[in-house]
Amino acid sequence: MPSPLRIGLAGLGTVGAGVVRLLDQNASLIASRAGRPIAVVAVSARDRARERGIDLSRFGWEDDASALPAREDVDVVVELVGGADGPALTLARATLGLGKSLVTANKAMLAHHGLELARLSDRTGALLRFEAAVAGGIPVIKGLREGAAANQLTRVYGILNGTCNYILTRMAREESEFADVLAEAQGAGFAEADPAFDIDGIDAAHKLAVLSALAFGVRPDLGAVSIAGIRPVTLADIRQAEALGYEVRLVGLAERAGEALSQRVAPSLVPARHPLAAIEGALNAVVAEGDHVGRLLFVGAGAGAGPTASAVVADLVGIARGEAGPAFSLPADALVALPPAPAAARAGRFYIRLRVEDRPGVLADLTAALRDSGVSIESLNQPASGADGLALVVMVTHDCAETAVAAAVDRMAALPAVVDPPLLMPILPLEG
Repeated sequence: MPSPLRIGLAGLGTVGAGVVRLLDQNASLIASRAGRPIAVVAVSARDRARERGIDLSRFGWEDDASALPAREDVDVVVELVGGADGPALTLARATLGLGKSLVTANKAMLAHHGLELARLSDRTGALLRFEAAVAGGIPVIKGLREGAAANQLTRVYGILNGTCNYILTRMAREESEFADVLAEAQGAGFAEADPAFDIDGIDAAHKLAVLSALAFGVRPDLGAVSIAGIRPVTLADIRQAEALGYEVRLVGLAERAGEALSQRVAPSLVPARHPLAAIEGALNAVVAEGDHVGRLLFVGAGAGAGPTASAVVADLVGIARGEAGPAFSLPADALVALPPAPAAARAGRFYIRLRVEDRPGVLADLTAALRDSGVSIESLNQPASGADGLALVVMVTHDCAETAVAAAVDRMAALPAVVDPPLLMPILPLEG
């Protein structure tokens, strides 16, 4: 039997403990598929005494995770500490700097420091692998890096945050408003006590920056991603969208626009016949569109101990087999820095929702704002007014430039009769 691939594991939370369990439970299967055993030999975590349901006495222990790569009995380090900077980044730099391969689930670190780490990987020959960083157990990273390697990808997009998808799905099913479903999601463990990272679109933006690097050969650049979350979405928006033939989903989308790159995370209207419309609950889904392969759809569990641990171990199996290649498909120095696509270059159809005073002349003022911005309306709906004397107005635009519709929304927001900030959501086309 060949010698085992020896792992130093940093972080023993839900996922870290899941990695240990998976390697224990499927040890024989993993060894046969990897061509050699894969064994954890040393671990590090903040609290040594915490009960995790696994036997840690068989492993070496390091209070400082950055000591793991220096151990002579460690071949590969798995980083499950989390955080864009701090101990996770220190560990990543130390591991790759010593020429030892790194497996991480840390999308925030990759979105902020992916280029630096990829360059370090190229320089030392150590592998940087991160299947678990995007969409949990779905093999989308390998799918883009390897399965679609012969294709010029035109777009990559999807539902990248299970918490947001869970909330939007429960709002639709339970006839509930956002705040009530968020509280339910927190109680069920689908949302953190501080949910901002998820519901404000930041988590999805980290993942989109990583996918963009793989799909388009660009440097990961979180600052180039336009980010909007789901806080403003109401049950009325979901019902209006359904009446129009759409579902509301938080969609991260990246596509080339000439010599620029458009990257956007936003609540969006998805046509009911589009594959993403059927993705419910905490599932994730990623769509990649290539010039020869057509549309690829990856669907599965985007988080959780089992799916994420599965992705981590998949990377370890690849390393044990001797698989090679740069982190983001191309050598780091070949990754280009495409400028963000200007809003004027982005076009499509949009959903606009406003709450206004129900009195004569208001609709005329709203349509004048659209006219003055060069936006034409495909449909307009005003459901029955409420007892508070306020009316909901919902519009769908024809194809127009994003700058034009944004200007129209700004004009409408400034009108005295508009009582709440308008909600603007892009409409995802059925076909690319």
